[in-house]
Amino acid sequence: MSTDRKFEITDAKGGAAFTVKVVTRAVDTEIVGQQEDGSLKVRLKASPAGDPAANKELIEFVAKILEVDVSKVEIVAGEGGRDKLISVEGISTNDIETKFGGMGE
Repeated sequence: MSTDRKFEITDAKGGAAFTVKVVTRAVDTEIVGQQEDGSLKVRLKASPAGDPAANKELIEFVAKILEVDVSKVEIVAGEGGRDKLISVEGISTNDIETKFGGMGE
């Protein structure tokens, strides 16, 4: 993904989408903060970032934090890299901002 583009949480049909920067080989799976471009930075235990196990870990982590079913979370872009676009069905941007501690502000 281009570093000169500003990423934000956006409303999508029936849900919301946001960008994530993945860092792998972490001790714990956790949210680390927000990047300058607005992307959420997440540490994952799995490696590498584009591996199916890392993608599964990210989806399960996001679903747990947002309190939605795993089937409602999808990586819609960047599945093979560190920068990913995640779509969550049935949730609003406000819900995401609240659950992630205002990451979109």
